[in-house]
Amino acid sequence: MKLGIIDYGGGNLQSVRNALRFAGVEADYVNSPAGFDGVDALVFPGQGRFDDSMAGLGRQGLVDPLRDWIRSDRPFFGICIGYQALFERSQENPGVAGLGIFEGEVVRFPAKPGLKVPHMGWNRVTLSQPDAPIWAGQEQDPFFYFVHSYYPAPADASLTAGVTDYEGSFVCAIQRGNLIATQFHPEKSQTAGLALLGSFARRHGLLPVLPFSGAIA
Repeated sequence: MKLGIIDYGGGNLQSVRNALRFAGVEADYVNSPAGFDGVDALVFPGQGRFDDSMAGLGRQGLVDPLRDWIRSDRPFFGICIGYQALFERSQENPGVAGLGIFEGEVVRFPAKPGLKVPHMGWNRVTLSQPDAPIWAGQEQDPFFYFVHSYYPAPADASLTAGVTDYEGSFVCAIQRGNLIATQFHPEKSQTAGLALLGSFARRHGLLPVLPFSGAIA
């Protein structure tokens, strides 16, 4: 079994690859349509601007194969931009289309006195279905690490897998079939994040090459 990491020419790909190795899974980069061949599960990580990420996917011919992959309900884990890109559009770059897998818009935190944007640091996640296999090994309302100014507002509330409060609640994780996507960064979230990546890998039968070794220093 083979795990692929979407490489669109940006983002923190190496830190995600390192975290997957700590969780026990090797991964190869997917940076062309041919890279989808023989891959059994995909991780789409990232950081940065919505328009730059979509442009990178377009330049490398990844938009259509990625849409086909997700719409076929093949195993997929989106992180940060890899979560936001699933929606139709973003307030960050009006007029730039996302993948359009789900209805909804990526919105910015409101301007409020004392509210720091970007939202950066550890925050609690309230899980909609804490007994779901993907959350195996997590404590009650686990903490994960966030770095973002924008977040998706899904039109379909049934997608919600987790919410976080930052002067108001927002959907920080969604799940549908074999898809999970999070606004927080598992690769920066130490033991909780590695457990989540490991659960994703185990759920889809990926063969570990290293034992789970706990938090990254």
